[in-house]
Amino acid sequence: MRKPPMKLASMWLLAASLAARAGAGALYEAPAPGSYELPPIASVSQHPLVDADGASVGFPQLAKGQVALVAFIYRGCHEAQGCPASLALLRELDRELESTPERAARVRLATVSFDPENDTPERMRELREQMAPKTDWSFLAPASADALARLLADLGQDVSPLENGALRHVLKIFLVDDRLRIRNVYSAGLLDPRLVIADIDTVAPRAP
Repeated sequence: MRKPPMKLASMWLLAASLAARAGAGALYEAPAPGSYELPPIASVSQHPLVDADGASVGFPQLAKGQVALVAFIYRGCHEAQGCPASLALLRELDRELESTPERAARVRLATVSFDPENDTPERMRELREQMAPKTDWSFLAPASADALARLLADLGQDVSPLENGALRHVLKIFLVDDRLRIRNVYSAGLLDPRLVIADIDTVAPRAP
C-alpha cells in the first residue's frame, strides 16, 4: 500500500540539515565560477509535460543564457536522502536566487514527478503551495506513462516499482543548459547549494 505524501515538516528539517551542512563546509570554499569547465554529458529533447495548473507545456524551454535544474520526485517518497532532500535543495536554491534577481533570471527550477498516476496536477499544485516558490520554479508531471518512459530514458533517471507500491530510484538533479545539454548531475553527496550556484555561474555566466 502506498504511503501518504511526504510531510512538509520533514522537508523543513532537511532544509535545515542542508544549511548546517553548508555551514560545516565553511572549512572549504566552492570553486570560483569560470575557473573550471563542465563539458556536456549528454543532449536531451523537449518533452510534453503538464504543469500544476493542468496546462500542457513543453519542457525544458530555455531562453538563450538560461539553465534549468531538473529534479525528479514522487510525493509518496519517504526516503530521507531521496525526494525530500531534492525538494529541500531546490527550496534552498529558490531562496538564494530570490536574493540575486540577476542570477534568478538565468535559472529555471523544475520539480518533475515520475508518478503521474498519483501525482495529479492538483497534488503538484498542493506541493507548489507548500514550497511557496519565490522564483521561476515549476511543478510538473508527464501526461502519460509513455511520455514518462521517454522522459526518464532521455535524462537517464532510473525508476522501478517495488512490491509495496514504492518506487525505487536514485536521487538525481540535472543541470541543463540552453542548448538542452546536461552539464552536471547532482546526487546525494553533492547537495551543496554553493556548488550548484558556482556551476550555474560557470555554465550561464552573467552578461558582461
